[in-house]
Amino acid sequence: MSSRLPRGALIKGRLTLKQALLTLLIATLISLVAGSLELLSHAKSMRASIEQRTQQQLAIINGAAAEAAFQLNPQLAEQIALGLFNDDDIAFVAIQDDFGRTLATFESPTPPPSWLAEALFGDILDYRTPLRYHLDDTLPTSRVGDIQLTLDQRYLTAQFLARGYSVVGVSIVEAFLLSSLFIAFFHVYITRPLLKVHAAISQTDPAHPARWPKPTLRGHRDDELGHLVESVDHLLHEFQRGLEQRDHLHRLSRHDGLTGIANRRYFDTFLAHQWEQAAATHAPIAVIFIDIDSFKAFNDHYGHTLGDDTLKRVAKALDRCIDSQSDLLARYGGEEFVCVLPGKDIHGALSRANHMRQAVMALAIPHARGAADSVLTISMGVASVRPTPGESPDRLLNEADARLYEAKNRGRNRIEAFISV
Repeated sequence: MSSRLPRGALIKGRLTLKQALLTLLIATLISLVAGSLELLSHAKSMRASIEQRTQQQLAIINGAAAEAAFQLNPQLAEQIALGLFNDDDIAFVAIQDDFGRTLATFESPTPPPSWLAEALFGDILDYRTPLRYHLDDTLPTSRVGDIQLTLDQRYLTAQFLARGYSVVGVSIVEAFLLSSLFIAFFHVYITRPLLKVHAAISQTDPAHPARWPKPTLRGHRDDELGHLVESVDHLLHEFQRGLEQRDHLHRLSRHDGLTGIANRRYFDTFLAHQWEQAAATHAPIAVIFIDIDSFKAFNDHYGHTLGDDTLKRVAKALDRCIDSQSDLLARYGGEEFVCVLPGKDIHGALSRANHMRQAVMALAIPHARGAADSVLTISMGVASVRPTPGESPDRLLNEADARLYEAKNRGRNRIEAFISV
């Protein structure tokens, strides 16, 4: 017994320390979240103010700049551009005539953009406004040039950070003050009861979890800690049953985690069932093997994140082409899909395959490394047979797979078909 007391004291000491640290962390996070929300609001209002001010500046000088562009007057254009450039938040100004010739330009050196500057202001830095000149009342205004303006992201970011440091600093101080008020309360009313629950669970026999020494927590019978004890008690009684239900649900799982369509395991089950029905009724059944052309090159060029998104888009496009009441589209593996079409002869399967190929091309997903086209394409192998009782569907799969490789070898972005005689 004496050897266990120091261990209990150590556990208690660690939990108390963790409680204090966790309370401090939570208070800090709450303050940081509040500060972040304030910063987000500030960023939003700052962006709106920047855009409004910039548009107003461009509107104010538009007439004078149009006059300079119409007269091809570099001196006047330089005066106008310099007036804009002297503002602290402007890094580049250029005035051009309608032939693209620069009449005046001013630019200050800027460092490479930071991620923060890009996130906050990257989409509102550049402005290009046409200069329109009114000749007389009988003619409409005509475009005589352009004025380009780029804001100084370093200056804008510094303005934002100055506000951010103030908000975050105040939030951290508030967090320390707030956490100190809660640490003692949590220790008395939460830590000690939790230690009792911990001791009871640690004494539970894993072979008989329902026989655990259920603790009695005075003063917590009807609150969350009392409910926790009851929940643990119920959980231990239902643990084995829950595991069995989880395994059952796992076996029933049939969807691919990435694309959301059927997975390979469910495809095998579906095909076997449809094959037996087709053999019994001597009805046709078709299979389409689908492979995304040059997908490895696509992944290497655009990255796996975009590759996964592309697989999802292709799967969705293909799935829209089938009858969900009778057909099945499944992810066969990697960038390969397979479609089962019960009751379809080769003509019906080819029609469906053409629909699928056009649907994928209609996505117009750029593929700079594509061997068949500048957009993402698919190659397809189609096979249709009328099975006989006792025959395996392997022949149908092999024929469709062989036609897929034939399509790829013949240049990709095409369909090859097998017709059973």
